[in-house]
Amino acid sequence: MKKSLIAVPIGDPAGVGPEIVAKSIASKAVFDVANCVVVGDKKIMENAIRITGVDLTIRTIEGPQDGDFREGVLNLIDLDNVDMDAFAFGKVSGMCGKAAYAYIAKSIELANAREVDAVATTPINKESLRAGEIHFIGHTEIFGALTGTEDPLTMFETNGMRVFFLTRHVSLREMLDMITKERIIDYVKRCMQALERLGVKEGTMAIAGLNPHSGEHGLFGWEEVNEIMPAIEELQKEGYDVVGPIGADSVFHQAAIGKYNSVLSLYHDQGHIATKTLDFEKTIAITNGMPILRTSVDHGTAFDIAGTGKVSAVSMIEAILLAAKYAPNFTTK
Repeated sequence: MKKSLIAVPIGDPAGVGPEIVAKSIASKAVFDVANCVVVGDKKIMENAIRITGVDLTIRTIEGPQDGDFREGVLNLIDLDNVDMDAFAFGKVSGMCGKAAYAYIAKSIELANAREVDAVATTPINKESLRAGEIHFIGHTEIFGALTGTEDPLTMFETNGMRVFFLTRHVSLREMLDMITKERIIDYVKRCMQALERLGVKEGTMAIAGLNPHSGEHGLFGWEEVNEIMPAIEELQKEGYDVVGPIGADSVFHQAAIGKYNSVLSLYHDQGHIATKTLDFEKTIAITNGMPILRTSVDHGTAFDIAGTGKVSAVSMIEAILLAAKYAPNFTTK
């Protein structure tokens, strides 16, 4: 079986990213399905290997074509951009923010050039990005800018349940103004295209309700009546297999048992709570709507345990496995 080639930037060097990368590259589950090219700093990865105690040898390479993908080898593109005299675990650092951005940018460059099949990312820290004068709020915005994608779609997958997000990093008050018929129609169409590209061509998408009991026909709010239902009705007339609004207290359970192939969550926490309650460690973010495939862990830099070796690599392993699963559906060289 041909293995997918996955770029893995190590994230913020002061966080747990390097440790979960080391543990994942040493994992047989990852070795069996993926050839990984790590993008980071050799000094940091040597530290991570020592801290985690995994049996890996670093091979420094210029590009994926130089990789030695035997078990026990960590193939590293070394950007050599961390001054260890100034480095400290668990601290917000402009140096580490700049370094993390450089690892992501290099990984995207490889994917844009079709030198790798996908990118599986590790945690970054928003404060460190800001301290490093990197003017992006997070991964999604970086990937959007560097792939020329205006509004990438975020999808979570955990244990086969897929959740898209109509709105993400905005306040609840601002979110309410974004619940419009036009936005829902646009997002559903784009989500359907994203699912098809992932190879998911059968099944129904459910739209989550916004208000308690989906508003009870205006009793608890009018968004369902004025915006959500009209959008669903128009989509159905156009032939899209979509239903709703389904109360948010039940729709995610129904998706988890296979009734729906996906759910459109209307705001950030609505879908995050559902997926992470189902399986916190195996909730993986997939950024859709771009010319390249990106998966990611959905946990943070965990500064409080960085450098201790205590961090679980389950989420990182799952992110690489999902990247390998979906990569064949994307154009490769």
